[in-house]
Amino acid sequence: MLALTCTIIMLLTLMYGFIRGDFFKEGKVLLSLVWGKVSLIDVYIGFVLFSGWVVYREESLLLAVVWILLIMLLGNFITSLYVTIILFKSGENFQWFWLGKHYKTSR
Repeated sequence: MLALTCTIIMLLTLMYGFIRGDFFKEGKVLLSLVWGKVSLIDVYIGFVLFSGWVVYREESLLLAVVWILLIMLLGNFITSLYVTIILFKSGENFQWFWLGKHYKTSR
């Protein structure tokens, strides 16, 4: 439920930002600030780490690459969506949730 809530919040926040803000004008201002740069580096380090987990657990490298590209473009909306989808697919099997293709079903 938390992942789904985060997905909805991120979707609404992105919609608000694109409707009410000027992505390029305001982005230019943010990147002119030290903490704007620090925040961007922080976010992308998180994306890279999360992407490593996606590559580790996904069966298909192509599908993992698609997820990673979406993460890099749409940020934590996609990380929340990814977690929501695999939580629903896991059927409460949290070993499969975390390990994906590395989960051994013959235990």
